[in-house]
Amino acid sequence: MSKRRVVITGMGVLTPIGNNVDEYWEGLRTGKSGAGKITKFDASSFETQIAAELKGFNPEDFLDKKEVRRMDPYTIYGMACAKMAVEDSGLDIENLDGEKAGVIFGSGIGGMDTFEKQHQAFLEGGTRKISPFFVPMMISDIAAGQISIKYGFKGPNYATTSACATSSHAIGDAFMHIQRGSADIMICGGSEASITPMAIGGFNAARAISTWNDRPEIASRPFDKDRNGFVMGEGGGALILEELEYAKARGANIHAELIGIGFSGDAHHITAPAPQGEGAQRSMKEAIRDGGIEITDVDYLNAHGTSTQLNDLHETQAVKAVFGEHAYKLAISSTKSMTCHLLGAAGAAESIAAILALKHGFIPPTINLDESEPELDLNYTPKVGVKKDITYAISNTFGFGGHNASLLFKKYSE
Repeated sequence: MSKRRVVITGMGVLTPIGNNVDEYWEGLRTGKSGAGKITKFDASSFETQIAAELKGFNPEDFLDKKEVRRMDPYTIYGMACAKMAVEDSGLDIENLDGEKAGVIFGSGIGGMDTFEKQHQAFLEGGTRKISPFFVPMMISDIAAGQISIKYGFKGPNYATTSACATSSHAIGDAFMHIQRGSADIMICGGSEASITPMAIGGFNAARAISTWNDRPEIASRPFDKDRNGFVMGEGGGALILEELEYAKARGANIHAELIGIGFSGDAHHITAPAPQGEGAQRSMKEAIRDGGIEITDVDYLNAHGTSTQLNDLHETQAVKAVFGEHAYKLAISSTKSMTCHLLGAAGAAESIAAILALKHGFIPPTINLDESEPELDLNYTPKVGVKKDITYAISNTFGFGGHNASLLFKKYSE
């Protein structure tokens, strides 16, 4: 029996460079940086005082005041992205079969802001000051639950949590549920809201984030020889996946097709990638095998590209190992150079970037890339994006714990 084809019919995104798909694409196309000084808390005593915050986002454009008060920011971001994706898809929510529609929506960290504020309330006032909404606001599955409740989707419903690979895993799981027939429609993706004192402090302690406090706009610089860590971002991304015939029957606008997924584990180290990007090699190879194409068919790679010393080197080595000579013909870019690192939301936001690249025939740039080391010698699309007709694109995401995910998208055709 042939596999059921899976297409993307709706997209919603919140990033530091745009609060919807059109704004996001304009930011990617023009090479906009989302980084700046932290305004969410007083970071003056922190080694890192920069991040990429959302700008001009109003939760009450998507939720009523009561809902906003009872949700962590990460859930608010997820709800906003899901609403945009549902509206973009044109789904008739009232009349679809909710038992054949599901939600897989993750977060790498979950309700960090809620946890910190509630702990402070406890320290200052004891147990009576802990909110009855503390636990359901904090837990990392609650965005998936809230989205399911909002739209009446009663099919598969859960969260993925695999650090920076979180939302790519959510998309891949949704893909498999549709392929095997347990759902016809899935909302999938992820969100993150971790620009908080403990998160910034923790990543500082791990020496993972940039300390270029005097030049935030150029601090996220994947593949550049002067990179000194990632810049934390926040936001979310949601995709509507549908079985092809179901989407066609309702006259859906199809953005792209998801044709292959590759998941792997490094089994190596809690934070460092495996030597030569061995796990990343296997995830890319599996996505290509699953999609039934040749390595030479891949036109564009949206790299994990975190702006850390180890990731950028090992991902480059992995690309060379998988693609051989074709690695030098690939168009590669790291959109984290603009959005910065959305952690658990990165995979969804970057999948949307890859889909938009397919639709528009344009490779977003890797901004802030002035000069690479000799071993980083691939075409990372430095500084300025380029027009290029592309048919196949891979989005890579790799997370602490050795979690690797590669998603293979195709420009849609009958």
